[in-house]
Amino acid sequence: MKTILLLLLLFLPARLRALEPLIKPSTTTAIAGETVIKASTETAKNGGPNSPNRVLPGEPAVRKNYWLPAIEIPAFLVLLNGYDRVAYPNTFYNSGIKSSKEFFLHGHWEYDQDPFWESQLGHPLQGAMMYGFARSSGLNFWESWAYSNVGSYMWMIAGETDNPRINGQITTGNAGSIFGEELYRMGSLVLERGSEDGGKPAAWREWAAALISPPTGMNRLLFGDRYKWMEARDPATFTRLRFGQSGAASVSDNQAGTHGVIHQEATTEFLMDYGLPGKDGYRYIRPLDYFSFQITGVADSGQPIRNVITRGLLIGDKYEVGDSYRGVWGFYGSYDYIAQEIFHVSSTAGSIGTTAQWRLAPQTALLGTAMAGVGMGAAGSTRNPGDRNFHYGATPQELLALRLIFSDRVMLETTVREYLVSALAGSENGSEAITRIDTSATVRVYKHHALGLQYIFSNRQARYAGLANRNQSVGIVSVTYNLLGNANFGAVQWERD
Repeated sequence: MKTILLLLLLFLPARLRALEPLIKPSTTTAIAGETVIKASTETAKNGGPNSPNRVLPGEPAVRKNYWLPAIEIPAFLVLLNGYDRVAYPNTFYNSGIKSSKEFFLHGHWEYDQDPFWESQLGHPLQGAMMYGFARSSGLNFWESWAYSNVGSYMWMIAGETDNPRINGQITTGNAGSIFGEELYRMGSLVLERGSEDGGKPAAWREWAAALISPPTGMNRLLFGDRYKWMEARDPATFTRLRFGQSGAASVSDNQAGTHGVIHQEATTEFLMDYGLPGKDGYRYIRPLDYFSFQITGVADSGQPIRNVITRGLLIGDKYEVGDSYRGVWGFYGSYDYIAQEIFHVSSTAGSIGTTAQWRLAPQTALLGTAMAGVGMGAAGSTRNPGDRNFHYGATPQELLALRLIFSDRVMLETTVREYLVSALAGSENGSEAITRIDTSATVRVYKHHALGLQYIFSNRQARYAGLANRNQSVGIVSVTYNLLGNANFGAVQWERD
């Protein structure tokens, strides 16, 4: 942890550029039961240069409907509960007025006993759906975050007969909002980059956007562009679609012995960096104007999603040092879900950090992110359990991600993540220390096609009162094919002074 804190001090700027508003704050007016926000030269009491409602000159007015998600979210929860009743009859989904009244009046909040994937992945997916209903009704990030958290509370009280879940409330509303905003922005980007000439996006783009963010697709089907909120403002982006095949793996477990694993696994991974620093004229006004999103799938019908790893700048600003260094810094939100072969870890957290690009030479660039913060996390073993499936508690964590780019030909990457799922506010008297190192080399061979070699090492150290200490590690080597969104691996060019 000390290493990352030191790196943060080195990364953060010695001086920050003063805020320079492009226009004066927006004004709001009510038209036919809606709130309309448009660019204006007048002063507004509820606006400001960094307002999440900011509308820049040339952008269409924004219509916000607060009633629409207030109807759609409860309807979604009713349908979800109905499906669960049919799919899992005579279980804790058979809730009703009696159980809802009991939970509302008396609470009995506790940590759940659900499987790791359901607790740490299913709940954020549910939260992302509820967030999407609000976001696609014209609401900004914080308003949609509130709707997602209220929807989560409604489900905890009325959706199940089990006692309300503390960790379910945290992951559904908070991790779900970060996850949902990234999906919303990626879907919006698909539409906007298909209508650069002002025309209507192609039908396949509409379907693709709806697949990425289903609530957005539904509200676009019902209302067209009436509640369009997103103007991407042309961010610098980098995307990568990676197909991998593990060629070797090793596992170490002090309770089960050390042995090699003859297990080859095909993986598919999608990565998107959105709002990379350095682009002239791009501003970091709204939450997640910068984010990094990564999702990995495997050929496993029981658990097809292996990883969801996200981080985004919630509140911050850009800075520069000299003519070769550009970055952003501030308060980040993150949601990580990592399901390793023999253990797993997940967290919802807030961190102080920075993301920057350093142009070392005309054809060489170093991109990096350093973060340190705390949140609530879960970790545990998936096989030969000497402890419960997962332990939940306050989780200090840190991240250092580096990407070294040599022209448009070679990219070297290393990302180090550390989590300490502590006993503080925990479900057990114990702790889980997880370290994950992901390193890879990628060589572009033709246009947007590249080949790569990847190595992932993960280590778990579990310490519980009354149980023997457990140390586990797993290392996997994979050969990959990469389809790149652009040939420069995400390096951003800017005008030098």
